[in-house]
Amino acid sequence: MTITDDDCLAETLAFNEKFEAAAVSRPVREEAPDAALLATLRRNRLGGDTPPVRLPHGQDRVVEGGVKVRVFVPDRFDGVYLHIHGGGWTFGSADGQDERLWRLAERARLAVVSVEYRLAPEHPFPAGPDDCETAARWLVKHAAAEFGTERLLIGGESAGAHLSVVTLLRLRDRHGITGAFRAANLLFGPYDLSMTPSQRSFGSKRLLSNTDTLRRTYELFTPGMGVEQRRDPEVSPLFADLAGLPPARIVVGTEDPLLDDSLFLAQRWQAAGAPVQLGVVAGAMHGFTLFPLAVTEREQRRAQEFLSTTGR
Repeated sequence: MTITDDDCLAETLAFNEKFEAAAVSRPVREEAPDAALLATLRRNRLGGDTPPVRLPHGQDRVVEGGVKVRVFVPDRFDGVYLHIHGGGWTFGSADGQDERLWRLAERARLAVVSVEYRLAPEHPFPAGPDDCETAARWLVKHAAAEFGTERLLIGGESAGAHLSVVTLLRLRDRHGITGAFRAANLLFGPYDLSMTPSQRSFGSKRLLSNTDTLRRTYELFTPGMGVEQRRDPEVSPLFADLAGLPPARIVVGTEDPLLDDSLFLAQRWQAAGAPVQLGVVAGAMHGFTLFPLAVTEREQRRAQEFLSTTGR
């Protein structure tokens, strides 16, 4: 394991400390948040207390199967990126990061299609994965006609990274589709919902995610499932056969309870025969790219480079 960005460690750790101190004044999320709290959390941008900015560049569409997507099309592009947002399968939205997705579209020269998948607890597993699978199949069938290119890429953050891998596996196993998506960009995802050692041992440190928040999130997303049921490869892709998947970029921070998930997935992905770029960011907590840090700017540049050059 090679750790990057040691030169930014002081800033990154100072931000973590400030975040943790501020978290003391925030309410602990209940196992099943009431409707009012859920609505407030969903209205605000991930990692913040204000609503996200909606840009006029984004176009809301409904594709086959009634799945909603938000589309960004720059003047020049030579590929399509299927983006799946994070938020623990419970929060987040396709229009929750317009500024970031538009910047990626312009700099990586990609049309970006972000999926508005159904959220738990109202729509638990498998609703979210079903919607992402539907959007991916639509792109496979219609990207050439809609966007003039068949170069497809997929990726997301946190729950979105999990859903990206699940989507690739569903395309392969349910529809015999491999190679349509030429790269996967996976940021700090949970790939074992029965909990890896780093998830179980992280404890109650009040960063963006910890052992207790992960456990509650899994209960909302997969209600009624026990630990063994959550090891099903359709739920936890770390246990799946990863053969036939595209080159991947897997990123996680050293202060993320999901550290093991990315390390283990990278090992298994590479063993299955596909190239992997593994980035382990010194001192970074879960969701670090949501915040204005030097490592965030670097991560965005790296993602842009990977997505603009891979799969040509």
